[in-house]
Amino acid sequence: MSAGAIVLGWGDLALAALLVVVLVALLALLRLGMARPVAFAAARMAAQLAAVGFILEWIFDLQAAAGVACLGALMVAIAGREVAARQRGAMRFGQAWLLGSSAMALSSALVATMLLTIIQPLPWWDPQYAIPLLGMLLGNTMNGIALGLERAASGVRRSRTAIEARLLQGASIKEALGPLRREAIGAALIPTVNGMAIAGLVSLPGMMTGQILAGAPPLEAVRYQILIWLGIAAGTGFGAVCAVQLLMRRLSDERERLRLDRLE
Repeated sequence: MSAGAIVLGWGDLALAALLVVVLVALLALLRLGMARPVAFAAARMAAQLAAVGFILEWIFDLQAAAGVACLGALMVAIAGREVAARQRGAMRFGQAWLLGSSAMALSSALVATMLLTIIQPLPWWDPQYAIPLLGMLLGNTMNGIALGLERAASGVRRSRTAIEARLLQGASIKEALGPLRREAIGAALIPTVNGMAIAGLVSLPGMMTGQILAGAPPLEAVRYQILIWLGIAAGTGFGAVCAVQLLMRRLSDERERLRLDRLE
């Protein structure tokens, strides 16, 4: 077994980029309208990751809790922006950003703290552990929260007549919105459940693959990956429940009325 990772240079990455260049040329030749988006996404990805790499090296050298906290807050804010951008007009951008960011901050902070308590790095906020863990949690929690909020908001709009009919029949606002709440939270958890179901059978998850490529024993990499998947499931579930609950409370008032105007 290799004692460590094989170091890649920027020239090696340039060779790998030729694959995407060929793909972009093929898409342009076929006139599918995807050549420019693929090229832009690849360039943006490379630039973002390169910038993050330099920032992480600086934070690792700094070894300050404030640096970890600031980067974590920035990551939550950007993830909240992505949640809001995926709502497809289901609610106001600012409202979706606030709900998404709040739910992600609460769930990710809770789960990341628990995982760091289990791993026990010194110091406990060691950026080598805290930032990658938070990034993996946010990436998956973000998708779940975005799905949950979009399903809940669009479902309430679509089912407005049925909800108001239940209210007229004497149901509370909580009972009237109950089916949509369950549907939204269920939709938010589907990607995570599917990912866990195929882990190790169809796909080797990213963290496990990275550790193996870095020379870690496979069983050690597996233990870390199980830990991460359990954290992702908990973070996504807590985040989705929190976001959908906050939205449902926003859509009602103290007089048990449906307040769709608050989505406008």
